[in-house]
Amino acid sequence: MKRRATPPAEAGERPAPTAVETVVGARDWRRGAVCGVDDSVVRELPVALVYNGLSHVVMMATPTELEAFVLGFSLSEGILQSPRELYDLEIVTQPEGLEVAMTIASERFLALKQARRNMTGRTGCGLCGAESLQQAIRAPVPVRDGGTITHDAIDRAARSLTEHQPLQAVTGAAHGAAWCDVEGRILDLCEDVGRHNALDKLIGKGCRQTDPWQAGFALISSRASYEMVVKAASQGIAILAAVSAPTALAIELATAANLTLIGFARPGRHMVYTHPQRITR
Repeated sequence: MKRRATPPAEAGERPAPTAVETVVGARDWRRGAVCGVDDSVVRELPVALVYNGLSHVVMMATPTELEAFVLGFSLSEGILQSPRELYDLEIVTQPEGLEVAMTIASERFLALKQARRNMTGRTGCGLCGAESLQQAIRAPVPVRDGGTITHDAIDRAARSLTEHQPLQAVTGAAHGAAWCDVEGRILDLCEDVGRHNALDKLIGKGCRQTDPWQAGFALISSRASYEMVVKAASQGIAILAAVSAPTALAIELATAANLTLIGFARPGRHMVYTHPQRITR
């Protein structure tokens, strides 16, 4: 894949956005005392994904690791079947946000046009733009049996999660998606204001490796919604652990997809909801 850089900003143009913005003069109330502070907040910008000149979707996202984000999104949403089908990518800063212009394989573009629908702004939900009940829920892809991990590995990863989330530490408003090895060591972590986006970034970073998801598990800092299960299963991730609770639909789809779903993954505690044979003592 080729990556074309955005031309340098000319005088008067906005520079490329960063992940954090400083709010000057916020009022901080603590135990009855008020003081003025400068606070760091996470950025949330509209990011337009354009395939072969066709604007397909606008996502609200944190403007970091955008190449990984758009590749992971394209794979987990079924737009691409392989990273090799993304030929070219250009990120352009616009006054209203960011545009990611991609060139993809003609076969995949034709399939995208046939199945195209409007899915604007999925920071909080995954159904925006669905035109019928049949479109609302995607059937998950069954995953292979994969390996096993221990309860201790899940606990070890949960205990170290916050140490690997610098954006969350600064702003308090960023989700994380981590890939952990069989011992529970966090090998990679991506952050974004949207939980779906964080997982897509992780998928985009890891997908170019050979069998990247076969030895370990994914850990997310959010609840386990149905879409997180579908995205994980689409890439062959067999074990998904979430810091918060799963939904009933997520459990149902994880069962159907042969995916081991873990909720409440916190220091000293977690619950295994589906396919517990992958978790050993």
